[in-house]
This record gives sequence, structure tokens and C-alpha cells, in this order.
Amino acid sequence: VLQKIYVKDISFESPRTPDIFSKNIAPQTQLNIKSSSKEIAPDLHEVILTLTVEAKDKDQTLFLVELQQAGVFLIRGYKTDECRALVGSYCPGALYPFAREAVATVVSRGGFPQLLLQPINFDALYAQALKQQASDDGSVGGQSLAGTFGEPH
Repeated sequence: VLQKIYVKDISFESPRTPDIFSKNIAPQTQLNIKSSSKEIAPDLHEVILTLTVEAKDKDQTLFLVELQQAGVFLIRGYKTDECRALVGSYCPGALYPFAREAVATVVSRGGFPQLLLQPINFDALYAQALKQQASDDGSVGGQSLAGTFGEPH
């Protein structure tokens, strides 16, 4: 159960403004995403979804957004593996719509066209993270995930 949702940290940089507004550009956007979690009390978990969005035209950065969207989740009555799956997949998925909205707002306020980030399958990312972790060290912790996505702006 989601108890609280909040922005833990947000940053927006646009090093080429206002010059880029008068140029014909074809930006490419890259999204890096990861999540982490910690138990802050019995049955209470803080989950942090970190998004880094960078838009470039050729080799020039147009804007960079870094966001930590966080939430406190009450997770009770689940086995350890089920709890890990909730924290590693369900919770980041619950935070993502709020993170998308925060990124879209800050990019628009930076003077750029609306940026709509695509939906993400957090179950697939979690499964990929488990597979990677198992092949790296033979263990399965399942407490974090990461992914990189490119999309035209």
C-alpha cells in the first residue's frame, strides 16, 4: 500500500538556451532509469525511482533532467521473495506515472516541447535485473533494477 509519494530530488539543466530556440534541431532523447529501496521500519519500504533524461542534437546537450521520485510503501503479509518482487517491480511501476509527469512539467517549463516518456514494463526490467544479478554473483537479491531507453524527441 502506497503511504506517501514525494520528489526526493530534481534537477534541470539547459546549457544551450536561448541560442538553441532559434535553430532547427533534431533532438534524440535517452532515458536511464533505476530503482533502489531500503526498509525504513518493519513492513515500511522507501522505494526511489531515479530517472535521467538527456536530449542531444548531434553532440550538444539540449537539456538534462535528473529526478528521484520516491514513495513509502507498507508491505505486510508477503514471503521474502514476494516482498522483493513488489519492491523491485510493483513499487517502481506505481511511482513511474508521477515521475513521467514531473519530467514533462520541468521540460515544458524549460521552454521545450512536451516530452512524453513511454510506458515501461517494470516486471520485465525486474526479471532482467534478477537474471543479471544471478549471473554476476550467483545470488538473487532483487532489490534494484536499471534500464536505458532511447526515443526520438
